Parts: sequence; structure tokens; C-alpha cells
Amino acid sequence: MEMKEEIDMEAMKPLIEEAGQEFDDISEEEHELELLPVEHHYKLENPQGITFCQTLIHLLKGNIGTGLLGLPLAVRNAGILLGPVSLTLMGIVAIHCMHILVRCSHYLCQRLRKPSLGYSDTVSCAIELGPIACLRNHASWGRYIVDFFLVITQLGFCSVYFVFLAENMKQVVEGFLKNGTYFVQSKTVGFSAEWHMDLRIYMLIFLPFLIVLVLIQDLKRLAVLAFLANVSMAISLVIIYQYIIRDIPPPWKLPLIANWKKYPLFFGTAIFAFEGIGVVLPLENKMKEMHRFPVALNIGMGIVTILYISLATLGYLRFGEDIKGSITLNLPQDIWLYQMVKILYSFGIFVTYSIQYYVPAEIILPAVTALVSERWRMPCNLIVRSLLVCLTCAMAILIPRLDLVISFVGAVSSSALALIFPPFVEILTFYEQRFSIWMIFKNIFIALFGILGFLAGTYVTVKEMINPCSPLTVIATKVPYLVMNASSLDSFSNDI
Repeated sequence: MEMKEEIDMEAMKPLIEEAGQEFDDISEEEHELELLPVEHHYKLENPQGITFCQTLIHLLKGNIGTGLLGLPLAVRNAGILLGPVSLTLMGIVAIHCMHILVRCSHYLCQRLRKPSLGYSDTVSCAIELGPIACLRNHASWGRYIVDFFLVITQLGFCSVYFVFLAENMKQVVEGFLKNGTYFVQSKTVGFSAEWHMDLRIYMLIFLPFLIVLVLIQDLKRLAVLAFLANVSMAISLVIIYQYIIRDIPPPWKLPLIANWKKYPLFFGTAIFAFEGIGVVLPLENKMKEMHRFPVALNIGMGIVTILYISLATLGYLRFGEDIKGSITLNLPQDIWLYQMVKILYSFGIFVTYSIQYYVPAEIILPAVTALVSERWRMPCNLIVRSLLVCLTCAMAILIPRLDLVISFVGAVSSSALALIFPPFVEILTFYEQRFSIWMIFKNIFIALFGILGFLAGTYVTVKEMINPCSPLTVIATKVPYLVMNASSLDSFSNDI
């Protein structure tokens, strides 16, 4: 098990090492032109790589996070009919874009005689070998742009984690105090108490712990915690499913199609959930039986899509218009089992923070530490790491609404990585070999869909942040206070 987790951590490294990395030629022989690129590439097996099952597990873990728990609210913003249908179509398009990225990487590896290419290098090489001369002269910009969006996406995930942790722990604490039992002089005294503390205070409480966590720079040291986090999140999902499938009310009162002005919020949340495109190429490059990767991708993402649609639909059916930014926030606060779900899933997200943080840190830190002398590189490294965590906390404090943070990150950065870049890369890569009107039309349609979602999703989300009109809006700006029922106070004073 320990070796398995070490491999899991190693799978993150190609996301970082791809930027500016130089590869040696893998062969001096000319490639056979009549052989399809994918078939030729799959002859390069990796005997030291990860197995089919491990690849499948990594794909599941790379796509299951906070975005899954926010999908019931996404369906609310689209409608009980339009939501699941749109989620299905978006899943098909997202999986297709993952296959596009893999095929383009294979072809470019063959043409340039390189053993592997990551996301940013695939984009850079496609531009360099593409038909547009003005772009060829600035091919390195492709790498920088993709790295920029990777950094924005991963830091956005980390900000979402801050809000998620604060929201769930706030409910746990308030539920415990409201429904707790206190013992005074051997007598049981019940308090009807409600503890209302600013959500942002909870974020600041988590801040020092997350700073300490990210100072652990070797991800292998987190192997045990990562395994426990995976188990915790799996158990939580099982308990969530068993709760929402009970007592589902009739769906007749739910709108089939919601107000079209809310649909961009659905787009942002849905594309945020399909967050695993950044790990597709690293996993494929590390797989032992590379020719089986398309099968693993189809199976893994098929399971993920079914999980998304089922939880999103059942969650909205169960809670209706009362669904919140994370379905965990709709679980009862007076039953210890469901409070434990929030704690377990929060523990999983807490550990996952360091893994998501690893990507932007390793892209940014080398550039920053190169500006200082060798003597000051370690202090600079620690300071920058801490400041990046503070930055994600500040972003969460500025937007203390889980649904809006998820939608904003999804619309701004996830749409570019998952829907906009892959179609253009395919056009630039296969403009000679596989050129067809269908390919051009299909890729332009997908890219325009991504661009439209990017613009509309960003606009609607920012507008909602400035002028909140949703009944789910929670503005937690009051100072901490404790409210107790007067009769409980009298009882407590008499017992004393």
C-alpha cells in the first residue's frame, strides 16, 4: 500500500517537470509514415510504470473532489431535466477533449522523437509545428499560457477548499453546541444555544495548519495521510448516497428548465467538476501498458460521469430549492453520523489541499528562488509557500460563498484547460494528415462553446458576487456572539 501511494504522489510530478524540460531522442531510426501515430507510440511500453488498476484509481481520485458535492446546486441552476442532460453532454465533450490531448501528444512525440510530452509542452509543440507562421515564432507562449491557467486553476481549487472547510466545520461546531448536552454538578442541563461566528474566522483558523502542511515539500511523506483521506472521502460518499435516496419527494414541483440567466452558473460548476484533464497525460506517460490507457480513460471517466449525474440529480430531488453549495451542508446537524461525514470529507479535502498546491508551487518557486542567492533560497522558498497559502485564503475571504467560488474558478480557468485549448491543439497538430471539414467544424464548435461558457459564466458569477440576489446568499459579517434561550440561562444559574 505504501508503494502504491508513492506512485500516486509521483504521478503529479510530470505536471511540473514538463515546463521547459528537454528530452533526449529515443531513437535514431526514422518513423514509419504508414503507421498510425497512436499505434506506433503504444509500442513504447514502460515496464516500471503504474498498472491498469492504479491508473483507473488515479483517474477517479483526480476528478472526485469538492466539485462533485456542488453539482446538485448546479442542477438547480439548470433544471431537473436540462441539468442532467447538460451534464451528460458536457461529460462526453470533456472526455473527448481528453482523448484529443492524448492523441496529439502521441503524434507530436513520434514526430519530435520524444518519450513523452505534458500538457503545456504539447500545446507549445503544436504551435511550433503548426501552419501559422506568426504563432510559430512565439511557440513558447503556448507553454506559458497553459502553465498560467494551471496555476490559476490549482490555486482556485485551494481557495474552494478553504471555503469548503470553513462551511462544514462551522456547521459541525454550531450543531454540536446547539444540540449538545452539558453536565453541571452531576446534573444534565440542556442548552438551546446557537453559536454564530463569522465564516471567515474559521478560514483564518485553518490558515496556520495549512501553511504547516504545505511546508512538507516531499509528497511521499504524505502517503499515509493521502490513503486515509481517500478512505474518508469514499466512506462519506456512501453515507451521503444512503441518506439522499431515502424519502425523495415527488419531483413534480421542480422546474424542468430553470431561468436561463442561471445557466452560466451551472456551466461553471459543471466544468469545475471535470477537473482531471491536467493529470491525463502524466498518468498516460507513467502507465505500464500504455496501449490500454484509452480503455482506462473511458472506464474511469465513465464512472465519474455516472457518479456526477446520479449525485447531482438525486441531491436536487432530495432537497429541492433548499440545496446548498455543498450537499454536505444539507445533512442533519443533530445526528452524529452525518456530522462525522462532514468531518471525514473535510479531512480528505484538508490533505488534498497540499497535493493540489504542489503544482502551482513547483511552477512558481523555481522562478522566484532563482532571483536570490543560494544562501537565501531556502528562506525564500518557505516564505513564498506561506504567502501562496495566504493568497488562497484571501481569495476565499473575499468570496465566502462556496457555490460562487466553484462557478468562478470553473468558468475562468477550467473551461480553458478542458474545452478551449484541446480543439485548437488538434487543428494545429493534424492540419496536414487528418484535415477535414468535420474536424474543423467540430473543434471550432467545442472551442466556441468553451469561450461562450467562459464569458457568460464569468460575467454572471461576478455579477452575483457584486449584487447577490440568490436566497442562498449568506453574508457573515457579524461579530461572534452566543445566543441562549432565557429559560436555559435561568436553569443554568439555579443549578450553579
